[in-house]
Amino acid sequence: MNLRERFLKVMNYEKVDKVPNFDFGYWPETIKRWHKEGLPTNIDDQIKCELYFGLEGVEQIVSVPVSVSLYPHFEEKVIEDKGEHVIIQDEEGVLFEKSKTSASIPKYLKFPIETKKDWERFKKERLNPDSPGRVPEDELKELKECWRNRGYITRIYCGSLYGCLRNWMGLENISIKIMEDPVWIEEMMEHLTNLSLKVLKRTFDILGDIKIDCSWWWEDMCFNKGPLISPKLFEKFMVPRYKRIVSFLEEKGIKIHVVDCDGKIDELVPLWLEAGINCMFPIEVACNDPIELRKKYGKRCLMIGGVDKRALIKGKKAIDEELNRLKDLVKDGGFIPCIDHRVPPDVSLENYLYYLRRKEEILLS
Repeated sequence: MNLRERFLKVMNYEKVDKVPNFDFGYWPETIKRWHKEGLPTNIDDQIKCELYFGLEGVEQIVSVPVSVSLYPHFEEKVIEDKGEHVIIQDEEGVLFEKSKTSASIPKYLKFPIETKKDWERFKKERLNPDSPGRVPEDELKELKECWRNRGYITRIYCGSLYGCLRNWMGLENISIKIMEDPVWIEEMMEHLTNLSLKVLKRTFDILGDIKIDCSWWWEDMCFNKGPLISPKLFEKFMVPRYKRIVSFLEEKGIKIHVVDCDGKIDELVPLWLEAGINCMFPIEVACNDPIELRKKYGKRCLMIGGVDKRALIKGKKAIDEELNRLKDLVKDGGFIPCIDHRVPPDVSLENYLYYLRRKEEILLS
């Protein structure tokens, strides 16, 4: 079997010769630590690490090159150098101050959407579905022929209804506006929904009979105690709009819909499932137990992730216990195990290599 066949069969609860070997990447500080512990210094980014460790994903999960979000991006640039700190504008137009020497949380200074006037300008300049280049027709026509008999996974990003707005407005501002001006919040989410649908329709008109394997969403709308928006408002604002997009994707043959959301997601899982988004990733074990999710939602709930990164910090015995804990879930199907977030710098290279070997032995073969 090739990776694509394995992925589709696992997600459809069918037997495979080997479960796909994914992982979720590494903090830059982790890679720096591993250089001191024997990792070649030329292996210095996410892609090189995944290739070096023999993981599947970087070269075998290919995204359709269209944009359903911010386009064009802002120029990422230094606004002011303050010696030990620097003020930066990032590619989403957010101004923040950060330390030059530590990886501490930056101090956010200004967001591109703070008023309705900001939104109107932002929508016109950065969220126009007809922006040239948003759907690169010539590139897609070339790629569709390469994809016809592929052995790798293809996915299409479907954006975000809350996560991106939070980035563009700031958590405090969007939280206040959800309560003070919910009509405006719905207006913005509706625009993002229509943007996605228009881009997706143009994309699939070009792709024709080429089947894309899964949709991929990013929401990051939970912290360690629960969601950043109430489930009631999530159901009102977001579920009907997800359904419209998922319904279109289902018509195009896509049955696997993955949402990337960190934190404690359990209150939102049934609502995502209601909306048709059926695969949870990365399932941070400190907040959620993939075994409990399967017991509660059965085979409706697909999962990727769910390996507790904290076990890799504790050592080999804890790694074995964590992997053995997940054996029956992997055997059951609909679940691809990988670390539940980026590997932190507390993890030694020795422990990570042990984890990779034991994962192959216990879960993947």
